Amino acid sequence: MNTQDAKRVLETALICAQQPLPLRELRLLFDQQLGADTLRALLDEIARDWQGRGVELVTLASGWRFQSRPEMQPYLARLQPEKPPRYSRAVMETLAIIAYRQPVTRGDIEDIRGVTVGTQVIRQLEERGWIEVIGHREAPGRPALYATTRQFLDDLGLAGLDGLPPLEAPGALPQALESPLQAALAQQLPLLDAAADQVPAAAAIDAPAPDDTPTEPPPAHAAEHLPPQP
Repeated sequence: MNTQDAKRVLETALICAQQPLPLRELRLLFDQQLGADTLRALLDEIARDWQGRGVELVTLASGWRFQSRPEMQPYLARLQPEKPPRYSRAVMETLAIIAYRQPVTRGDIEDIRGVTVGTQVIRQLEERGWIEVIGHREAPGRPALYATTRQFLDDLGLAGLDGLPPLEAPGALPQALESPLQAALAQQLPLLDAAADQVPAAAAIDAPAPDDTPTEPPPAHAAEHLPPQP
């Protein structure tokens, strides 16, 4: 098979796929006859071929996929007038803390936020596929350690955690993810409709979540949980 035919096969598979395709699945297209390095070179060529178009080939945590460019979203939104789900401040802050400080326990999150983390908040993030338990801390009660998932990175259009927006200040931790996350949800709405329907609609971002129970003010050592500033 020549290079052009191989690229046509890859393009067809990626355009028709509903999820990002990892390299191991792309190799199956060619019965393992093409090596990983060759496939990566072909994918790079395809990405260059699609430059300047409304659709681009991107590398995500789970693999490669075609997606619309951000500047196309205002036009595509006219075909999908539904609004993407919005999440409460409690959900967004909890997600941001987990993303930037993972792995963390609920106790770590509560130290930073200064309020009790409701079970519903954690459940929403788990059902959405954005966080998961990756282990338990060796401490009394062996609390669960939470981290983000590949699905979380895919939904934000990222290949890795190093692509997260930088923190401008410790107090900006929750807001650091709000805009890019909501933008990603809007752009990927057709793909995410089914999954989003499984998550109950939350209050507006600026409204307090009903399961946010105020606790004592965050202890002075809570700042130690925040990541160092770039």
